[in-house]
Amino acid sequence: MSTIVLLLATGLGLGALYFLVASGLSLIYGLMGVLNFAHGSFLTLGAFAGWETARRLGGDSWGSLLLSLLVGAGVGALAAVLTELLLIRRLYERHIEQVLVTVGLALATVALFDGIWGTDAIFVTGPAWFNETTTILGARVPNDRFVLIGVALLVLGGIIAFLRFTRFGLVIRAGVENRSMVTALGIDVRRAFTVVFAIGGAAAGLGGVLASHYFGYVSPQLGGSLLIFAFIVTVIGGLGSLLGAAIASVVVAVLQQMANFYLSGTGDLVVVLLLATVLLVRPSGLMGARA
Repeated sequence: MSTIVLLLATGLGLGALYFLVASGLSLIYGLMGVLNFAHGSFLTLGAFAGWETARRLGGDSWGSLLLSLLVGAGVGALAAVLTELLLIRRLYERHIEQVLVTVGLALATVALFDGIWGTDAIFVTGPAWFNETTTILGARVPNDRFVLIGVALLVLGGIIAFLRFTRFGLVIRAGVENRSMVTALGIDVRRAFTVVFAIGGAAAGLGGVLASHYFGYVSPQLGGSLLIFAFIVTVIGGLGSLLGAAIASVVVAVLQQMANFYLSGTGDLVVVLLLATVLLVRPSGLMGARA
């Protein structure tokens, strides 16, 4: 029983991490039709910015952790905004060019990070509480999993509330439905779309800082490895569905943890098989709109 509880708890923590990355992908694609393969670079940059901030403040206090989260989110948002303004804005409705540009940017940024911080992993320390465990039904669950789950829930609720109850959210949804009509009313839709990129980048940067604590290190390849599973989660949940991404994140992560434990480390294979099954049975994803 304790083993199942531990696997479920760690799966929920990993799922929260997947969601923080996939939420930006799903949001940007769902509202703007952009597949951003450079999204992992926002995560990596946010992780390094958070590590640099915490290192200068001592790295093992709650204050340094909170500030590193804010800096990571801010840097991720800034990187996303610059990407949208300088590259993506000219390529809306041109999907092949979007893929080529964002893939090229992802490769270039990894090389840039290698040159700045080196190719070796840099180990990360956090508050002492992160290294402790909490006993739940006999299972000793690492405390950092609770932080991941809490932050993911806050991000999910915050994005939904932003889109439904704010003026910017109304403009964004209206611009998606009929961009020319909204523009004719004198509303700058381009600025609203830039805000969408900023939100996605902030979530990725936030996830990067938390990922560095989850894995215990930060490296130039961190974003790329998580981006693979984020795309899988996004496809399984349904391209453009934020709630679908949240559900798929939990399903994928828990299944991955269970398979790694009970099936001798075959978690990645099982996840790929799940992706193939969903694409064959329901290509639109769990909560995506049927064609």
